[in-house]
Order: sequence, then C-alpha cells, then structure tokens
Amino acid sequence: MRTVPVPGWVKCELEDWLRTAAIDRGKLFRRVNKVGKAWGDGMTEKSVWHIVNESANAIGVARLAPHDLRRTCARLCHASGGELEQIQFLLGHVSVQTTERYLGCKQRIQSAVNDRIGIEPQL
Repeated sequence: MRTVPVPGWVKCELEDWLRTAAIDRGKLFRRVNKVGKAWGDGMTEKSVWHIVNESANAIGVARLAPHDLRRTCARLCHASGGELEQIQFLLGHVSVQTTERYLGCKQRIQSAVNDRIGIEPQL
C-alpha cells in the first residue's frame, strides 16, 4: 500500500463517487451495472484495459494502454516544473534512474542546469 497525492479537484470527484456509490471501505473503483449501480468489490486489470481502450477509441486514438497514461502524467508533471524526486515518489520508483528513463531525460550540456545559478562572475 502506498500514499499517492491527488489534486484537490480529483479528491472532490472521488468523494462524490464514493458517496454516490455508497462505498465506505475496500477498493475505490467498482464495476457499474447496466442500471448505473456499483457492484462487486473492485475491478480487474482487464477492466481497466477495456475502459482505457474504449475511451481512446472514442477520441480517435488507435492504441493506448493504462501505462501510457502513467507515463504521460509523469511527463506533464516534469514539463510543468515538477521536481524529479517528487515525480519519483509519485510513481513509486525506487531508483531515480527509472524515473529519468520514464521521462526521457537527457543531460543538456549546452544549456546545463548549473550554468546560471547566481554565482557566476560578472564579465
């Protein structure tokens, strides 16, 4: 079990879902039957694949896997200025190298992160 931070708006949506579905313990996400009632005690990996695939097809994306969404979240966090180690915590990676591979990070030699840190001599 891990603690994963979620944005405030996501927390509100989850609370609405839990209240509407009358879920007070166990897994957060459940199957919904044809009349819109939550049932069962969780979802399988196959269910998640099906939902992602169906949603992707609906917006014209040919192939999309749940893992692609995880990778996209990480890249969006990084692009918006998220710190590498915070993204590592979010993803639950033991090694920061794994997170770097996820993000496709490459060292920039021409414009290195330490080029302008405020201690440069005035020329």
